[in-house]
Amino acid sequence: MIRLTRFKKVVIAAACGLAMFSTAHAEKVYRLKMAETWQTNFPIFGDTPRNMAAMAEKMSNGRLQITIDSANKHKSPFGVFDMVRAGQYDIGHSASYYWKGKIPATMFFTTMPFGMTAPEQYAWFYYGGGMELMEKLYGKYNLMSFPGGNTGNQMGGWFQKEINSVKDLDGLKMRVPGFAGEVLAKLGVNVTNIPPGELYTALERRTIDALEWVGPSLDLRMGFHKIAPFYYTGWHEPATELQYLVNKRTWDKLPADLQEILRVAMRESAYDMYIQSYHESAEKLAVIDTEYPNVKIRTFPKDVMAALKKADEELLAEYAKDDPFIKEVLDSQAAYLKKVRRWTDISDKAYLNSVVAPE
Repeated sequence: MIRLTRFKKVVIAAACGLAMFSTAHAEKVYRLKMAETWQTNFPIFGDTPRNMAAMAEKMSNGRLQITIDSANKHKSPFGVFDMVRAGQYDIGHSASYYWKGKIPATMFFTTMPFGMTAPEQYAWFYYGGGMELMEKLYGKYNLMSFPGGNTGNQMGGWFQKEINSVKDLDGLKMRVPGFAGEVLAKLGVNVTNIPPGELYTALERRTIDALEWVGPSLDLRMGFHKIAPFYYTGWHEPATELQYLVNKRTWDKLPADLQEILRVAMRESAYDMYIQSYHESAEKLAVIDTEYPNVKIRTFPKDVMAALKKADEELLAEYAKDDPFIKEVLDSQAAYLKKVRRWTDISDKAYLNSVVAPE
């Protein structure tokens, strides 16, 4: 017969209790709700949070489950910030520059006119101090912000009339968000921001004369080419990064391993959106080239580009003067761009300039 001392009995009981606690803890399911700015079944943008949720559930062996409400369900495409901040939703998927009306500094974490390309900007986020600055800003609002997927360089927009000079911009009604909207407004454009689901109707009914959306990857399915034949190349959003917003209280309640799983799932899905966007833009541009010869791809004239650049620089100087945090962000981006662009110039740019494109 095996006799156990009182001490051993206590140790065994404690070990059994710990094992039971660990098992229960490991099996606990955390159910989170996400609100997205996009409509149900919206491609690429909507694919991204769903890919993230699926990865998080798989990597957690079912312990982390995320349900997603699209804009047509929660009815507030531009209310994601407030809903996540208030705890109505645990996570949001949107774009940081949509909040510039209430917090101007947020727009600098999506993309900037004449700024970094997607690889350059990702490098700034993860290795150049961008994430720390974003945490400094969003932390004040009980939120955490993570890169949520990049479209790459966006097109300059669909126009019903050709832009031949700066004068053609004066009085033009255009949908364009973020800092680019402020730059264009400085040149006389009447800027508005319209939810994605209303864009075609606004352009068709001439509520607006032009709009900027994304690029071939998403523009073709929207039908803009049917009512606005001039398609301009981009200058304003060279690296449009979407955003995951996470309620800080929700985050703090998650076990450390699920926090890391969520972090990895967000990062992986964001990168996957970038390469998906690149692929789809190539595919859809080929369709435009072959099936829609009425589409006229244009680049803005040099005088227009010069005026845009001048307006951009003036506005940046005003923002930096009035807000110390914005100045900190802009200084960080400018310093990093100066460093990283040197490498871009002698790597990707030099390569593209020295080879002949395939026929």
